[in-house]
Amino acid sequence: MLQNQKVTFIGSGAMGEAMIKGLLHQQLIPAEFITAADPHVERGDDLRQRYGLNFTVDNIEAVKHADVVVLSVKPQMMNKVLAQLKTHIKPEALIISIAAGVTIQRIVDNLLHPYVVRAMPNTPGQIGEGITVWTCTPEVNKQGREWTDSILGAMGETLYVEDENYLDMATALNGSGPSYVFLLMEALIDVGVHMGFSRQVSQKLVQQTMLGSVKYAIQSGLHPAELRNQVTSPGGTSAAALYELEKGSIRTVIADAVWAAYRRSAELGKNGK
Repeated sequence: MLQNQKVTFIGSGAMGEAMIKGLLHQQLIPAEFITAADPHVERGDDLRQRYGLNFTVDNIEAVKHADVVVLSVKPQMMNKVLAQLKTHIKPEALIISIAAGVTIQRIVDNLLHPYVVRAMPNTPGQIGEGITVWTCTPEVNKQGREWTDSILGAMGETLYVEDENYLDMATALNGSGPSYVFLLMEALIDVGVHMGFSRQVSQKLVQQTMLGSVKYAIQSGLHPAELRNQVTSPGGTSAAALYELEKGSIRTVIADAVWAAYRRSAELGKNGK
């Protein structure tokens, strides 16, 4: 599907590289058809050596002949990048943005370009286990949507939504979600060390427990409450632990955290910084 399309990445950080790696691993596009643009020359040398792609520090040069332009820069850099690229992108090119909080309308208005996709991936995409929520302007045709699904699918699962408002929600839930998981993981490992395990053993126990629990939840198809009840015996150890978690208002704290991320995403979209 993408064999003859030239794809340019403006910004070649972790998520940009995840998409590049996925595209090459799935053989969706030859390396010589991929261009990465980044201000750091050493980053370009590393990418060229590992993937055999094209690299430049010049954003304008990078997009001149691109059929797909992926904007994978930090939200705070977007205004500068959009100002650079205005009038330099091919009129029929597809633009895919993975910058948190940056609205489709902002990209359309700044680039004067109608074919825009907004997407929110997450960091597990770096190993092909992520999930990306995306939407697009009405002008993006069937082929453009297929290209988008292929490019984003290189990082794992994809979910298309009709309403762009879901993207701020996705930013808070799946985009920032790994940070919540890592914090819980860190806390459990630290407790294991406090109880007497070595950090290595505690980390292995926590990681495999979390991995196995998630896989079991997916395969069982049961509601998390049902799964929790399965391992919570009356008067048992899990019941004692869960009592303390509920007493500490863990559900409220988690909800407040996700809502804070959602509000910040919406704020980034309104303020542009």
